[in-house]
Amino acid sequence: MPSTSNLYDDDESLFDRAASISSSAPMCPSCGSTRLSSRDLGKKTGAAIGTIAGAAGGMSAALSGAVAGAHLGMSLGAEAVPSMPPLGAVAGAILGGLSGGIAGCAVGAALGEAIDGAVLSNCRCLSCGHVFSHPRA
Repeated sequence: MPSTSNLYDDDESLFDRAASISSSAPMCPSCGSTRLSSRDLGKKTGAAIGTIAGAAGGMSAALSGAVAGAHLGMSLGAEAVPSMPPLGAVAGAILGGLSGGIAGCAVGAALGEAIDGAVLSNCRCLSCGHVFSHPRA
Protein backbone atom coordinates (compact mmCIF):
# COMPACT_ATOMS: atom_id res chain seq x y z
CA MET A 1 0.00 0.00 0.00
CA PRO A 2 1.50 3.38 -0.97
CA SER A 3 2.21 5.77 1.86
CA THR A 4 0.33 9.03 1.85
CA SER A 5 1.81 12.24 3.09
CA ASN A 6 -0.28 14.44 5.29
CA LEU A 7 0.15 18.20 4.93
CA TYR A 8 -0.02 18.56 8.69
CA ASP A 9 2.80 16.15 9.47
CA ASP A 10 5.59 17.46 11.64
CA ASP A 11 7.37 19.23 8.82
CA GLU A 12 9.60 21.80 10.46
CA SER A 13 10.07 23.79 7.27
CA LEU A 14 6.36 24.70 7.25
CA PHE A 15 6.62 25.97 10.81
CA ASP A 16 9.79 27.93 10.01
CA ARG A 17 8.13 29.60 7.02
CA ALA A 18 5.04 30.47 9.05
CA ALA A 19 7.18 32.00 11.80
CA SER A 20 9.20 34.07 9.35
CA ILE A 21 6.06 35.36 7.63
CA SER A 22 4.40 36.36 10.90
CA SER A 23 7.54 38.03 12.26
CA SER A 24 7.73 40.42 9.28
CA ALA A 25 4.09 41.52 9.64
CA PRO A 26 3.40 44.59 11.78
CA MET A 27 2.05 43.86 15.22
CA CYS A 28 0.07 45.83 17.75
CA PRO A 29 2.39 47.09 20.51
CA SER A 30 -0.42 46.74 23.04
CA CYS A 31 -1.72 43.20 22.49
CA GLY A 32 0.62 41.71 19.84
CA SER A 33 -2.17 41.06 17.31
CA THR A 34 -1.50 41.21 13.58
CA ARG A 35 -5.12 42.11 12.80
CA LEU A 36 -4.53 45.73 11.84
CA SER A 37 -6.20 48.27 9.59
CA SER A 38 -4.84 51.54 8.27
CA ARG A 39 -6.81 54.66 9.05
CA ASP A 40 -5.45 56.86 6.21
CA LEU A 41 -6.72 60.08 7.81
CA GLY A 42 -4.09 62.26 6.14
CA LYS A 43 -4.68 60.70 2.74
CA LYS A 44 -8.45 61.14 2.92
CA THR A 45 -8.22 64.70 4.25
CA GLY A 46 -5.56 65.71 1.74
CA ALA A 47 -7.58 64.27 -1.13
CA ALA A 48 -10.72 66.13 -0.05
CA ILE A 49 -8.95 69.47 0.42
CA GLY A 50 -7.01 69.01 -2.83
CA THR A 51 -10.18 68.20 -4.75
CA ILE A 52 -11.97 71.31 -3.51
CA ALA A 53 -8.98 73.59 -4.07
CA GLY A 54 -8.25 72.12 -7.50
CA ALA A 55 -11.86 72.38 -8.62
CA ALA A 56 -12.11 75.99 -7.48
CA GLY A 57 -8.82 76.87 -9.17
CA GLY A 58 -9.80 75.09 -12.39
CA MET A 59 -13.19 76.79 -12.55
CA SER A 60 -11.64 80.17 -11.79
CA ALA A 61 -9.04 79.77 -14.52
CA ALA A 62 -11.64 78.62 -17.03
CA LEU A 63 -14.01 81.49 -16.22
CA SER A 64 -11.26 84.10 -16.37
CA GLY A 65 -10.23 82.69 -19.74
CA ALA A 66 -13.83 82.90 -20.91
CA VAL A 67 -14.15 86.51 -19.75
CA ALA A 68 -10.89 87.44 -21.48
CA GLY A 69 -12.10 85.73 -24.65
CA ALA A 70 -15.41 87.57 -24.50
CA HIS A 71 -13.66 90.93 -24.12
CA LEU A 72 -11.37 90.13 -27.03
CA GLY A 73 -14.31 89.05 -29.17
CA MET A 74 -16.23 92.23 -28.38
CA SER A 75 -13.24 94.42 -29.13
CA LEU A 76 -12.78 92.75 -32.51
CA GLY A 77 -16.39 93.56 -33.38
CA ALA A 78 -17.96 90.13 -33.05
CA GLU A 79 -21.67 90.34 -32.45
CA ALA A 80 -23.02 88.51 -29.42
CA VAL A 81 -26.48 86.96 -29.45
CA PRO A 82 -28.21 88.34 -26.34
CA SER A 83 -30.83 85.61 -26.09
CA MET A 84 -28.30 82.75 -25.91
CA PRO A 85 -26.47 82.15 -22.61
CA PRO A 86 -22.70 81.82 -22.80
CA LEU A 87 -22.65 78.03 -23.01
CA GLY A 88 -18.96 77.94 -23.81
CA ALA A 89 -18.14 79.67 -20.53
CA VAL A 90 -20.32 77.24 -18.55
CA ALA A 91 -18.88 74.19 -20.28
CA GLY A 92 -15.35 75.53 -19.82
CA ALA A 93 -15.97 76.12 -16.13
CA ILE A 94 -17.31 72.59 -15.67
CA LEU A 95 -14.41 70.98 -17.51
CA GLY A 96 -11.91 73.23 -15.75
CA GLY A 97 -13.40 72.30 -12.40
CA LEU A 98 -13.30 68.60 -13.18
CA SER A 99 -9.72 68.60 -14.41
CA GLY A 100 -8.58 70.83 -11.55
CA GLY A 101 -10.38 68.62 -9.04
CA ILE A 102 -8.73 65.46 -10.37
CA ALA A 103 -5.27 67.01 -10.25
CA GLY A 104 -5.86 68.47 -6.79
CA CYS A 105 -7.13 65.13 -5.48
CA ALA A 106 -4.04 63.28 -6.70
CA VAL A 107 -1.63 65.83 -5.22
CA GLY A 108 -3.55 66.06 -1.94
CA ALA A 109 -3.72 62.27 -1.55
CA ALA A 110 0.03 61.91 -2.14
CA LEU A 111 0.81 64.62 0.40
CA GLY A 112 -1.63 63.11 2.91
CA GLU A 113 -0.11 59.66 2.47
CA ALA A 114 3.33 61.07 3.28
CA ILE A 115 1.90 62.72 6.39
CA ASP A 116 0.22 59.44 7.40
CA GLY A 117 3.51 57.56 7.29
CA ALA A 118 5.58 60.21 9.07
CA VAL A 119 3.35 62.04 11.54
CA LEU A 120 -0.04 60.50 12.24
CA SER A 121 -0.93 57.35 14.13
CA ASN A 122 -2.12 55.48 11.07
CA CYS A 123 -2.69 51.91 12.35
CA ARG A 124 -5.63 50.64 14.38
CA CYS A 125 -5.62 47.22 16.00
CA LEU A 126 -8.83 45.36 15.21
CA SER A 127 -8.45 43.20 18.33
CA CYS A 128 -8.00 45.80 21.08
CA GLY A 129 -8.65 49.12 19.29
CA HIS A 130 -5.20 50.57 20.06
CA VAL A 131 -4.08 53.31 17.62
CA PHE A 132 -0.37 53.57 16.84
CA SER A 133 2.07 54.65 14.18
CA HIS A 134 3.77 52.14 11.88
CA PRO A 135 5.66 53.34 8.80
CA ARG A 136 4.62 51.81 5.49
CA ALA A 137 7.11 49.71 3.59
